[in-house]
Amino acid sequence: MNYIVCHYHEIALKGKNRKFFEEKLVFNIKRALPKANFEFVKRISGRIIVKLTDKGLKKQAKIKNILKDVFGIVNFSFVDSCKPEIKVIKNKALEILKSKRFKTFRIQTQRSDKDFPLTSQKINEKVGAFIVDNLNKKVKLEKPGATCFIEITKNQAFLYTKKIKGPGGLPVSTGGRAAVLLSGGIDSPVAGFLTMKRGAKVVFVHFHAHPYTDKASIDKVKRIVKILNKFQFNSKLYLVPFADIQKQIVLKMPAKLRVVFYRRFMLRITEAVAKKEKALALVTGDSIGQVASQTLENIFAISEVASMPVLRPLIGFDKEEIIDLAKKIDTFDVSILPHQDCCARFLPARVETKADLKQVKLEEKKLDIKELIKKALKATKLLTISK
Repeated sequence: MNYIVCHYHEIALKGKNRKFFEEKLVFNIKRALPKANFEFVKRISGRIIVKLTDKGLKKQAKIKNILKDVFGIVNFSFVDSCKPEIKVIKNKALEILKSKRFKTFRIQTQRSDKDFPLTSQKINEKVGAFIVDNLNKKVKLEKPGATCFIEITKNQAFLYTKKIKGPGGLPVSTGGRAAVLLSGGIDSPVAGFLTMKRGAKVVFVHFHAHPYTDKASIDKVKRIVKILNKFQFNSKLYLVPFADIQKQIVLKMPAKLRVVFYRRFMLRITEAVAKKEKALALVTGDSIGQVASQTLENIFAISEVASMPVLRPLIGFDKEEIIDLAKKIDTFDVSILPHQDCCARFLPARVETKADLKQVKLEEKKLDIKELIKKALKATKLLTISK
C-alpha cells in the first residue's frame, strides 16, 4: 500500500473556488505529515493522493492518527495502485482479497476517467466474477463481509478495502481568523474546535487572576491549546490578568450584575486582541440557559460592547453533547481538572438572569473602562505554541 487517497465532500461544492480549498488541503496535509514519510501530496481527479516513502510505509499507524485530525478530509485509505487496465485491476483485486477473511464480498467502483472503456457497473461485474471464479466467494451487495473499492483515474487505478473516517469540515486557514475566549472549562475548547472545523484559524485568549489565585488555570489552558494545536499546527495564547478589573467591579458595581460586567470587559479586551491579530470574529462557549450569564437577556447585554460578530458554536448544545465532543477531541480530561476560575471569584449569592442593558450601561459609567482595558492589555503575555 504505497499510496493514501484522501476524500473530501464540502470542498467539491465550492465551484470556482474549489481549487483554492483543494490547494489549502494539500498544503495542510504536507504540513501535518513528517517530510520523511511522503514523496509528494497532490490533487487529482477530485481527490488528494499521498505517495508514501519506504519510511512512511512503516509509519502507517502514526500517519493514520495524524490524518484523522486534518480538517477537510472526510475519509482516507491506504491503497494499492496499478495500471488502469481491466486485466491488471482484476489481478490486483484478487491479490488484495486473498489476504482477507470473508464469506461474501462486493466490488464498488468509482470511475473518474470517463474515457475508460468500461462503466463502473461493468467493472464491478467483471472484477466480481473474477473473484468468484478464483476464490469461490459469494457476491452480496448489502452488508458484505468485505468490500473492494476501486478508483480509476487517468493514469492509475487505486484499490483498497477500508475507509478511515476523517474529521470533515473545511481546511484550516480558509475561513479567516477568530479569537476564542478560552476559560479552561469544558465548553470553550469545544467551541474553538468547531470554529477551526469551519476553516477558521483561531487565537486563544485566557483571563486569569494570578497572582491572587494559583496558576492552575494558566497551566490548564496551555495543555488545552497544545491539544487543539494539532488541528491548526501553531497557535497563539494570550494570557490576560483580570484581577484588577474584578476588584473595581466588586467595589463599584451591583453584586448581582458582576458576572455581566466581567463578561463585557472580557469581550472588549478579546476584541482588542482580535484586531491586533486581524481576526474578524470573537468566539465563546455559550449555550443558551446553561448558566446564569447565558440567558438570552444576559447574552444580549454582554454582546452589546462588541463591534465584531460574536460566534457561539455551542448555542444549541446541551451539556451532555458538549461533554461527548470534549471527550472525542481529548480536551475533557484536562478541562475537568480543578482550578480557580477568575469569574468565580467574588461571585454573589444571587446572579441576575435578566440584565437590563440601560441599567448596565448606567452603572458602568462609574468605571474608567478605557484605562482598565489599557492596563490589562499592557500586562498581557503572549505564548506561541508550535507543532
